[in-house]
Amino acid sequence: MTIHKEGYGIIAVFFLLLTAIDALIYFTIGSGLLLDIFLVATIAFFLLVVSFFRVPKRIPVVGDNLIIAPADGKVVVIEETEESEYFKDKRLQVSIFMSPLNVHINWYPVQGIIKYCKHHSGLFLKAWLPKSSTENERTTIVIEKDDKITILMRQIAGAVARRIVSYSVVGEKVIQCEQEGFIKFGSRVDLYLPLGTKIDVKLNQKVTGSQTIIGRFSD
Repeated sequence: MTIHKEGYGIIAVFFLLLTAIDALIYFTIGSGLLLDIFLVATIAFFLLVVSFFRVPKRIPVVGDNLIIAPADGKVVVIEETEESEYFKDKRLQVSIFMSPLNVHINWYPVQGIIKYCKHHSGLFLKAWLPKSSTENERTTIVIEKDDKITILMRQIAGAVARRIVSYSVVGEKVIQCEQEGFIKFGSRVDLYLPLGTKIDVKLNQKVTGSQTIIGRFSD
């Protein structure tokens, strides 16, 4: 299994911490059933932490007219709404909730030029709440496609996720399904698409980042 670079430091810290806990228990109570239970528990927890940072082997699904899922997870919002940070008009919102068990990499849903990228400090409300989109810790990225269609992607931290990583740089050309960033321990990704976009997913549908077609731009 390949480990994402964002996990190297955290995995090392947890390894040292859990090893120290097991050593302390050994020198305190010695060997026996209780020590065996602690060893099994700490090994299982360490493997869970490692799995948070796994990098799956996938062949990306691409298409100039397609919007590809930017994250693994479940579709929790499909609705027309007002986007107040950048567009300041009506857009079609599609939101994907990432659980702690999902892959935590984020991918670019389309190719184009990064026109805007801004990180906002905020709260750590549960990510499925509607107000988390505007009140939580988040990073907003706007991508202008080659044919001048513009979409907005927003990474949102949640009650567990406390660290958003974005590789976006304003003015940079990005490739569809290239890695955009990482949300440590899961959370949510919102897409704001032009009105009239044909949506191919349904509420509560599980989607796979860089694989599932979210929708198609109208001709």
